[in-house]
Amino acid sequence: MPELPDIAIYLEALSTRILGQPVERVRLGSPFLVRTVEPPLALIETRTVTALRRIGKRIAFGVDGGIWVVLHLMIAGRLHWHPAPKRPKTDGRRTLIAFDFPAGSLTLTEAGTKKRASIHVVQGEAGLVSLDPGGLEALTAPLAEFTARLTLRNHTLKRALTDPRLLSGIGNAWSDEILHRARLSPIALTQKLTPEEFVRLYQATREALEEWIDRLRQLAGTGFPEGVTAFREGMAVHGRYGEPCPACGEKVQRIRYADNETNYCPRCQTKGKLLADRGLSRLLGADWPRTLAELEELHQPLVR
Repeated sequence: MPELPDIAIYLEALSTRILGQPVERVRLGSPFLVRTVEPPLALIETRTVTALRRIGKRIAFGVDGGIWVVLHLMIAGRLHWHPAPKRPKTDGRRTLIAFDFPAGSLTLTEAGTKKRASIHVVQGEAGLVSLDPGGLEALTAPLAEFTARLTLRNHTLKRALTDPRLLSGIGNAWSDEILHRARLSPIALTQKLTPEEFVRLYQATREALEEWIDRLRQLAGTGFPEGVTAFREGMAVHGRYGEPCPACGEKVQRIRYADNETNYCPRCQTKGKLLADRGLSRLLGADWPRTLAELEELHQPLVR
């Protein structure tokens, strides 16, 4: 799922293409994409785009009359820009919608059979607020507010960082990178962290997000951001299970749950302790390795 850095670059690219431009036509390929009835989506046609905004992991653009179109890309949704005069077809299978502007068309595609992406059309600031989970903006919040927000409940750091009601725009990928940079365990409890650990977490959060916004900006250049993915070359641990940690060389480990996994370095983050994988540790029981040394023993040949 595109997270804060990708959404920020999408918005920068859109600002030079659609801001101040009229919506000539909306071509909807899948009616299931639109989750609201009033105001109708067709009402934005001929109206000029006056504002762009990020709402958590959503992209919103406003048009004359205070109407907002809010796009949630979910896991497999992506945006694409097609310069005029090309007007791509909306087949309803992959290309779900197209917004036509004088300079080109903005399309939303979604890979796979599970169509989870959505569009809400709302009126005014009140409509936007209704879609905002209320998470704190980590790039602008002071340390004291950041700390207070994460200690509202005694959650694991992984859960706290990815809870949209606590922090805005951070998901599975960047939480892994932030925790590795902060040298903190994903299962450490927020109310058990020391003030020094909170400083590390706060700084790591800001540094990771700012660094990757800059990296993705350079990667996109003047073009439209394509190839948006949760797995980026240069990431420290996310999506790098079994590969060496760039800081210490130890193999990156993982915790798998549902459709996601958490990646971490046991040497840098958990003092050499392997965190229990729900599925595999339940299967192995007492044989589940608890330390790096025990894990290495599993890979040693038996002496006859």
